[in-house]
Amino acid sequence: MMFDFDISLTLLTYHAAQLGIAFVLSLPIALNREFEENGAGLRTFPLVTIASCAFMLVGMDVYEGADAEARIMYGVITGMGFIGGGAIFKSKQGAKGTATAAGLWNTGAIGISVAYGRYEIAIILSIVGFLILQFATPFKTHGSDSVEDSESGQS
Repeated sequence: MMFDFDISLTLLTYHAAQLGIAFVLSLPIALNREFEENGAGLRTFPLVTIASCAFMLVGMDVYEGADAEARIMYGVITGMGFIGGGAIFKSKQGAKGTATAAGLWNTGAIGISVAYGRYEIAIILSIVGFLILQFATPFKTHGSDSVEDSESGQS
């Protein structure tokens, strides 16, 4: 038969649960970025997280061996750097968007952690990422010569 679908309900449920966990763990960071009105937000961060998780889940099911999984993880990590680089805008005042770029990279790591069942790492990344984005802005030095993120619109 040309269109033979062999879908395991057990595997479907497991992957749906993994992707759901990844989605939920991305929400604190996504909500912070959305409320700060920093471009990427409720659409981007969850998509990054579930896509990273999905790439790893597929790779873990399709390929055998740590080398193959490492190559997939490397591709996800590199891809996240590329996407994050697109979120950074440089001007004479410095760089804007570095926190959003780092947040995107962090949510990619959340997705990979969930795919491997390392929920403790994913939870810590979610909580710490949210806390840093939510509460670190007042501690930033403004007017310095260093290239810093000015997510709050201040330089």
